[in-house]
Amino acid sequence: MQIDIQKIINISKEAGKAILDVYNSDDFNIESKDDNSPLTLADKKSHEIISNFLKGEYPEIPVLSEEGKEIDFNERKNWEYFWLVDPLDGTKEFIKRNGEFTVNIALIKNHTPILGVIFVPVTGELYFGKVEEGAFKQNTDNVETELKVSSKSPQDELIVVQSRSHSGEEENEFYSNYKIVDRISKGSSLKICMVAEGKAEIYFRSGPTWEWDTAAGHAILNAAGGHFVNKNFTPLVYNKEVIKNFGFIASSFPIK
Repeated sequence: MQIDIQKIINISKEAGKAILDVYNSDDFNIESKDDNSPLTLADKKSHEIISNFLKGEYPEIPVLSEEGKEIDFNERKNWEYFWLVDPLDGTKEFIKRNGEFTVNIALIKNHTPILGVIFVPVTGELYFGKVEEGAFKQNTDNVETELKVSSKSPQDELIVVQSRSHSGEEENEFYSNYKIVDRISKGSSLKICMVAEGKAEIYFRSGPTWEWDTAAGHAILNAAGGHFVNKNFTPLVYNKEVIKNFGFIASSFPIK
């Protein structure tokens, strides 16, 4: 399967511009989804831009997006490849106007993310990677640097990253096994990106997430030399009948 990652980067930036148009307006047109999570006009616009592009450019690859997820498992279960998209990851951060939200696009092969693109509309920063080809960060001047996870061992003093909106006692219990010298709070998939670029060693998430929340970051972290597992240390796979993760660990070293 030949994928031009530059085209995926370009469409993530185009979606980011549409998100910023709403972000800088006076009306987010906020609705509530079935799970009571918020949905904005920006989510919808980004979804439309990305889905239309992917379906036109790669018609043979199905698209599963947060804002278009009503595809029966009997149809999904036989997919070898599919796009997994979160058109606006961090809607709560978007509504708070703190800038910590992203556009996430991942390519899944046989239940595993193999390509990921994460664009940060407010800063213009971009993270992308292909498994076995490396991971990179692009700054606002389009200068790219290769991403590598921290070389620290589990016995070293560690930095962890945690959610602004979701954290609790189970995280504290998990981190008590390590020498934690700093905790950094971030929104959206930026937490996974921080582990990928070596600014933190562990991100533990106890609660559930949707598969599209993690897929792009999972691919980028693996491409940077990191590790991504369920919180019970088993491999985290995608395109499950219930498209949720029930806790996970993103880390620079293997967690056992």
